[in-house]
Amino acid sequence: MRAESILFDVVIVGAGPGGLSASIRLAQLSQQHSIPLNICVVDKGAEIGAHILSGAVLEPRALNELIPDWQQKEPPLHTPVVKDEFLFLTENKTWSLPTPPQMQNHGNYIISLGQFSRWLAEQAENLGVSIFAGFAATEILYKENQVCGIRTGDKGVDKEGKPKSNFQPGIDLEAKHVIFAEGCRGSLTQTLFSRFNLNQGIDPQTYGLGIKELWEIPEHLHRAGYVSHSVGWPLDNKTYGGSFIYHWGKNLLALGLIIGLDYENPYFNPYEEFQRFKMHPSIFPLLEKSRRIGYGARTLIEGGYQSIPKLTFPGGVIVGDAAGFLNVPKIKGIHTAMKSAMIAAESIFKLLQNGSSNECTEYPNQLRRSWLWQELYEARNIRPAMRWGLWRGLAYSALDTYLFRGHAPWTLHHRIADNLMLKKASQCKKLDYPKHDNHVTFDLASSLYLANIEYEENQPYHLKLKDRKTAININLKEYAAPEQRYCPAGVYEIFHNDKNEPRLIIHGGNCIQCKACDIKDPTQNIIWTPSEGGSGPQYGMM
Repeated sequence: MRAESILFDVVIVGAGPGGLSASIRLAQLSQQHSIPLNICVVDKGAEIGAHILSGAVLEPRALNELIPDWQQKEPPLHTPVVKDEFLFLTENKTWSLPTPPQMQNHGNYIISLGQFSRWLAEQAENLGVSIFAGFAATEILYKENQVCGIRTGDKGVDKEGKPKSNFQPGIDLEAKHVIFAEGCRGSLTQTLFSRFNLNQGIDPQTYGLGIKELWEIPEHLHRAGYVSHSVGWPLDNKTYGGSFIYHWGKNLLALGLIIGLDYENPYFNPYEEFQRFKMHPSIFPLLEKSRRIGYGARTLIEGGYQSIPKLTFPGGVIVGDAAGFLNVPKIKGIHTAMKSAMIAAESIFKLLQNGSSNECTEYPNQLRRSWLWQELYEARNIRPAMRWGLWRGLAYSALDTYLFRGHAPWTLHHRIADNLMLKKASQCKKLDYPKHDNHVTFDLASSLYLANIEYEENQPYHLKLKDRKTAININLKEYAAPEQRYCPAGVYEIFHNDKNEPRLIIHGGNCIQCKACDIKDPTQNIIWTPSEGGSGPQYGMM
């Protein structure tokens, strides 16, 4: 029997910068207008920030608007950017390129997005917002065709779906309005797209996979506030992506590789490409006497302006990365997620003032009048141009940026979804990757240890197959089982029995909830669903 429902004015799904900014803005308006609101934020991580991973460099524009006196509230923004560089790498050499204006970070801060989210949660709670960490939103509640809340998943259920001794039923969180701020490829948001046909008439969405490590480096090598981005090696001319290296905090180095999930070769392995990157002559000296203290991965939503879906439906709205508000040339989505959420909160508040639960059509109208919409419009042609290859893409980007300043009289388009970009294995070359030295480069098992993954072993499988035969008859036979390589956590493995018959094994306890499998699987045969609330990676400073 389910627990009783709890009624709120607004329920927000996801406690990242978008969801928390929406809660803060609603609470601020509630106090300013003396209209009491009951606001709830629910998040599947064991604590706020547990599942949040980003580079990350924060542009404080939205923060300045949301909390003008933020500098007096002890935020974890300890490292202002002091220098940028933009590099082109070959296998053995490094070439400096002019830093594009979008990638210049004067006035920005290198941060841990997990720490920043925890600080935002404190600001929200100080304003009276209820925040429930460790509760996975698993189902949307409807009254006829209107969203009226969400249901959290049961806890204490075994693999057979039966209650264990610690069973806790899920909770129905009902609301007049629901804000979906799940981040990239949110599981509930995906169901909204199909139910309300929200992606009709837009370009297919495209994604990237970011793999990140955190290192402690010797003090004499640390340059606080130093930001470096690169393109080129180890990726070939056809594969979109680039690296980041951020010096921040006390002798901390955040480095990572972002790779477009529209790559073609099924033998390509993003994790191994990142390990190769660390062996570059300009990178290795930073790491050879350093200590790795963190590992993680997460997908990014990169479609931009031409892939933004319809953002409203009866009873709810979509904000932040769930809607696709990442600015790809800037490699930034925190400030845009926050701004979209603030606009959504202001628009919803007007409805609440009038006691209305109508669809919040004012939200997209106000978005189009904001600096956020202008910013995404000006950036719209950069990512699709990169499908022409690195050098032609860079040449076009320079033309679009310096000559047209983002106002070219045309819009380039994304034509094909990422999972459809894979070629058959028979058309591609197998790739050999070097052995790990377990000093600077590492195997997946040792990396996953640093992600602090926690799963109750006897719980329902959260990674499911629509058809087990498809995994063998199509994915293995035609694409050489690419899920064994695009997953940066070793979740998928082809196992052969005594008769040499293949079977796909799913190691769900390895999952770091990056969502790459949900995106890149060529047959879309893998269904990603939330695991029991509180399980998964436990990122600290990532």
